[in-house]
Amino acid sequence: MTQTSRLPCEQGAMQCAEVSPTDAAHKRWVLAASVLGSSLAFVDGTVVNVALPAIQRALDASVYQAQWVVESYALLLAALLLVGGALGDRYGRRRVFVIGVALFGVASLLCALSQTVHQLIAARALQGVGGALLVPGSLALISAHFPEEERGRAFGTWAGFSGITSAVGPLLGGWLVDHFSWAWAFAVNLPLVALVLAITLARVPESRPREAPGRLDLRGALLATVGLGGVVFAFIEAPTRGWRAAEVVAALVLGVAALIGFVFAERRHPAPMLPLRLLRQTDFAGANLLTLLLYAALGGGLFYVPLNLIQVQGLSATAAGAALLPFIAILFLLSRWAGGLVDRHGARKPLIVGPLIAGAGFALLLLPGTGASYWRDFLPGIAVLGLGMAIAIAPLTTAVMNAVGPGDAGTASGVNNAMSRVAGLLAIAVFGWIMALVFEPALLRSLRSGALPPGLADAVWEQRARLAAIEVPQGTSEQAGTVVREAVHGAFVAGYRWIMVLSVALAVASAGVAALWVGRGPAPRGQRG
Repeated sequence: MTQTSRLPCEQGAMQCAEVSPTDAAHKRWVLAASVLGSSLAFVDGTVVNVALPAIQRALDASVYQAQWVVESYALLLAALLLVGGALGDRYGRRRVFVIGVALFGVASLLCALSQTVHQLIAARALQGVGGALLVPGSLALISAHFPEEERGRAFGTWAGFSGITSAVGPLLGGWLVDHFSWAWAFAVNLPLVALVLAITLARVPESRPREAPGRLDLRGALLATVGLGGVVFAFIEAPTRGWRAAEVVAALVLGVAALIGFVFAERRHPAPMLPLRLLRQTDFAGANLLTLLLYAALGGGLFYVPLNLIQVQGLSATAAGAALLPFIAILFLLSRWAGGLVDRHGARKPLIVGPLIAGAGFALLLLPGTGASYWRDFLPGIAVLGLGMAIAIAPLTTAVMNAVGPGDAGTASGVNNAMSRVAGLLAIAVFGWIMALVFEPALLRSLRSGALPPGLADAVWEQRARLAAIEVPQGTSEQAGTVVREAVHGAFVAGYRWIMVLSVALAVASAGVAALWVGRGPAPRGQRG
């Protein structure tokens, strides 16, 4: 297991220089910039989920176009996070972090000004590029300015306060969507962007390795983007086009081929964006596999919770934004404590217990049907899920960052963040396919058994790609409208429950990974006495 009590200066002069001799005041500013900067990316992910129903209505978007509003951001973010981390290690973590924050701000403004769903998807992709530069930099700055024995609590503080700022975003965004427009869900980022830039430029010292920068792995970045894009496109478009459609088959084949090519490219590149040697570190590989599984459950599962609350249970966007506040509050209250557990006892036990508790939370969330009560049916699952993630997040981040030498801090952060983003990216695509597999037959059965006029049933069926956002055609009688709404809501809940079952399975599997691999390997080179 990585020795968290070892002093950084025991690692030699080169690596000791990586931990900047930052005084307490500068450490606080570094932590503030890291928390607020990473919160931009976290807030944007959760705000969009709350705003999606309004975006669908305003821009006349199908549920699959709505998925691309989420996926275009997540795709570019996931594919370029490794490049963002490598850029920070080579050219300065503060410099790349600042560029990422500024680009994120410009893209947020373009999102708010979008007039069509296609413009919004393109602006969201640009947001993903900015996020890929700022997210790994936020964690790398902490690693560069905090010695190893202080990182557990620092990462716990980062996780806790990031959770609080992330909670304010959906709540404020939901209120703005309800009272003004969905565009304000993106414009709300701009004041935070200005604050982060001011703090970073004025108070955060630059940090970079002393070794000469290597050649950028542009081929790896291109192959990762094409590979992820092809696979995600296939899973998102297959429900509407069919798995045998030429575009779907071509995208899937191209995506898989590019991902295989990515592995070979990384083996040959002198400075790869994903150094395969890091994967030989058992703690690093195990922690990243755990991240992939756990964040697939979290990202895929929580994509559908706001849709259920708004479109099936009838909550407003503001109320749906507030629905996850208990989750965030628990993260805030317990994350620093969980980070301290790692400093004292190691990461393995929290990384077993936390995902198991998170799995129990997903199990509770699969129970609500139509006409459910938030307080009785959703709150218990959300609270238990928050407890599980609070126990897991800080130990997971600390395990990843302590598993590598200081010179790889940016790259390690980029890899782990990429894993979490790839997990959510693929989970939303795959879960969307599974949702369609369950939703469409359930809807068809309900429409046939509801004794509806053929024209009405056909009009509803033609909207099936909108899932729970299906609208009752104008002129429909009150009785028939009730039958249609019950059919749509029942079909959605049937698919939603399968999503939660899969989330339970993924969370339990991530606990198994921790039990088998985390905490069983040797310390990374450069961290041994």
